Amino acid sequence: MNIMDRWEKAIKKTEIIRPRVQPLLTFATTEMPYIFLAESTLNIGDTIVRKGKIYAEKPSIILPENLPHFEGFEFEKDLGTTEDTITNLFLVRGIHFPSYRYNNKVQSLDIFEGSLKSAEKKYKSRLQKKEDVHIGLVMGPEDCWQLSVLIFILTMVAKSADRDLRNMLEDFDKRKRRF
Repeated sequence: MNIMDRWEKAIKKTEIIRPRVQPLLTFATTEMPYIFLAESTLNIGDTIVRKGKIYAEKPSIILPENLPHFEGFEFEKDLGTTEDTITNLFLVRGIHFPSYRYNNKVQSLDIFEGSLKSAEKKYKSRLQKKEDVHIGLVMGPEDCWQLSVLIFILTMVAKSADRDLRNMLEDFDKRKRRF
């Protein structure tokens, strides 16, 4: 399956069950923990549970607009493609990521012995009981988990865009007053 087919599959099958309530930070690194659930293709009837964190970091050098840098997504290993191909896919599709470094750190990869629906119910309930507003709960296809996680990030970026713009304008106005 080529990358375009995988992207279409991820778009159709990714569900953000519980979005992260806390917005992205405008001027600092944002840590976005997630739990990703997928039906296991090896153990039919079981669920893959991937827990990780994405760090959206401002680059230390000025980068061109909409030129993100992805680390830790294992594009070559799992999807047989490169980071440049993924970036080009987004550009061609008109998808704009801010020019941050998105660093994915997978913390654990487990098997939940039960259906995807059972796993969804368990993890959703667990997050609600803890009143955890930081962790996102995402479901999608196992063979393109990276793209599903990127869709999760895109929704977070889109949710934060208005607030980020206001914060940047306020910061610019404060700096202008000092001079």
